[in-house]
Order: sequence, then structure tokens, then C-alpha cells
Amino acid sequence: MAETLILFAHPDLRHSRVHARLRPALQALTGVDLHDLYARYPDYWIDVPAEQARAAAAQRLVFMHPIHWYGMPPLLKLWLDQVCTQGWAYGQGGRVLAGKRFQLIVSTGGSPMAYSAQGHHGQPFEHFLAPYRQTAAFMGMAWEPHWVFHDAHRASEAELDAHIQALCQHLQEPML
Repeated sequence: MAETLILFAHPDLRHSRVHARLRPALQALTGVDLHDLYARYPDYWIDVPAEQARAAAAQRLVFMHPIHWYGMPPLLKLWLDQVCTQGWAYGQGGRVLAGKRFQLIVSTGGSPMAYSAQGHHGQPFEHFLAPYRQTAAFMGMAWEPHWVFHDAHRASEAELDAHIQALCQHLQEPML
């Protein structure tokens, strides 16, 4: 199995600018398993044992998605609810993911300024990461710095290319 499992969750990839470009670039990487949840589970019927085996085999678990209403898309939330269960991911005997790394790779439609005290959203983007950080901590996972691509609809092609290149390079670096 791959060292890094990316749970790719974009509910409308046809209209994506960032994730539609990221998907094939990340699929081509060695040691990376890009698992497109919306392609695999269009009916939302998740194969829990298969997903648990896939997550257990990876050293790093990545949630990759556009930010929707300050959080994750519904299918990724369902995956989390059904796969990361008590006795498997947390609670008595639930330490399968403990010690593994957790990372978030996301995009937003808003600018970095929009995610500030003076901006449209009224607080820094990092404040919206609390549920992700707590989820990782609750399962005993190590939080890795997140990757965010702001201004997804307005960023230049050069900015998007640079983001993709840097992210691919990051995911290919050995985990220490």
C-alpha cells in the first residue's frame, strides 16, 4: 500500500479549477494513493472494512477537499463517521491510526484577506481548522502543517502551477 492515503472529496469535480488539476498530478506520484471518494461512492454506500484496511496501511492520512461552509464535504464527513469508529480509531482498543500523520490539503474561494479579523469571514483561516486538529488528536494522530490554496476562482495559472508543483514535491519528500 501507499505511504500516503489522500481522501479526495470534491462533490462537483466538473466545476473545479484547483482540484481537477491537482487530482491527476497527485495520482502520478509514487507512494501516494489518491482515493476519490465521490468517484468510488456515488451512492454514499461506503465499504467500511475496505476503507479501514486502506487507512490502516498508510503512514499519512490526508483529507483533500474544497472548504464547504467552513468544513468538509458531506461524503468525507460520512467516511469519517463510518470508518473511524470507536474500538477501531479511538476508545478502548481503538488505536489503529495512532502515531500516523494527518494532513489537510484544501482550497477556498476566498482570498487570504477574507480569512482575517477584518475580512469577510471575520477570523483567520486557522480558526476553522479546530475540528480537524481535534479529530487528529482524538485518534492519536500527529498533525502536519496544512496546505491551503486561497482564491481558487481568481488565482492565476502560474500561481496554481506553483502550488501543484510545491505540493507534489512536499508529498514526495521522505517522512521522518
